[in-house]
Amino acid sequence: MGGVSTTTSTSPHAPLPLLVLGQGRDLATERGVECPGDLPAPSDPGLVERARAAKAALGDRLFVLGHHYQRDEVIEFADVTGDSFKLAKEAAARPDAEYVVFCGVHFMAESADILTADAQQVVLPDLAAGCSMADMAAIDQVEDCWEQLAEAGVADTTVPVTYMNSSAAIKSFTGRHGGTICTSSNARTALSWALEQAGDGGKVLFLPDQHLGRNTYARDLGGALEDCVVWDPHRPMGGLTVEQLRDATMILWRGHCSVHGRFSVEAVEAARREIPDVKVIVHPECRNEVVELADEVGSTEKIIKTIAAAPAGTSWAVGTELNLVRRLAAQFPEQRIVFLEKNVCYCSTMNRIDLPHLVWALESLVDGRVVNEIRVDEDTAHWARVALDRMLALPGETAKD
Repeated sequence: MGGVSTTTSTSPHAPLPLLVLGQGRDLATERGVECPGDLPAPSDPGLVERARAAKAALGDRLFVLGHHYQRDEVIEFADVTGDSFKLAKEAAARPDAEYVVFCGVHFMAESADILTADAQQVVLPDLAAGCSMADMAAIDQVEDCWEQLAEAGVADTTVPVTYMNSSAAIKSFTGRHGGTICTSSNARTALSWALEQAGDGGKVLFLPDQHLGRNTYARDLGGALEDCVVWDPHRPMGGLTVEQLRDATMILWRGHCSVHGRFSVEAVEAARREIPDVKVIVHPECRNEVVELADEVGSTEKIIKTIAAAPAGTSWAVGTELNLVRRLAAQFPEQRIVFLEKNVCYCSTMNRIDLPHLVWALESLVDGRVVNEIRVDEDTAHWARVALDRMLALPGETAKD
């Protein structure tokens, strides 16, 4: 079993763990933990039948969730597919399912545990399936940031908004400080609410994805880019002056999606040169200059719905995770659907759950052993639920997407 190394820090909070991917064991971390037990060999020709048999044996006691970015070999066994919050709500709507197996990543399984009944047990087949974006905002760093905002005299007029792609601890922080959660579908609604709560001269601390915050503020709400500053958690006072903080409207956390951040202006321009009449559709986690050049911008669900509704013969260059793009291309062969970047770009952690891990988790449940259970402590879950409830109370149908 690998050990856990820590950084040296001047923070009053606990030092941050640096867990090498696949080594060490910490159920509270987004990634870097190993799974106990013996996995079946990836080449085992009977894996599909073993998965089917285990799922049949568990029957209605089991509910399998599959995020859109998962491998096809895993999606095949999902009872429901969708974005992270939709899946967590689907699990909550099935209180009779004893076991919720979440084929996604750590923060998604945490959200499912927060929303499901206490008697239900949420399982993540591979504990090393995390989110690099969520990793970029550790709770100790965020608490330090809030203390420094207080020292700068702006915390009292700052409302936090946390993207769904964040740890339960960050969601809890948001709930305790009067903020809300957002999805990529309802970010405009959530940000509008937060700016109204902050009042004239107030601010929003947007966590952890700077690009979604910037794009929502500038593109959807018509705000000025110069109203945005980026808080770097690795620098004193976020690398900003007190004056910059006081003048800003949006304090954007220095985080990003490792997949969506790769899409470039050059890729958009190349697609337009090489594919006649191509439409470019990208996720709002992409950089602002890419979003500004796209024909359509939207959440994973919007990307799917837009392409599904498009007429035969249309061409699309899609800026999101490769598993989904390939699945869309297979599902809609009458359209030309390509990945926006020429370089293959799987999400290294979203892509970790494979059939051997799923079979191992399901067969363990059949044998009466609950492995890799994700459980959020009561206090953290309470305040995270407060923030989620604030989101659900926002106006508009997208608040519930």
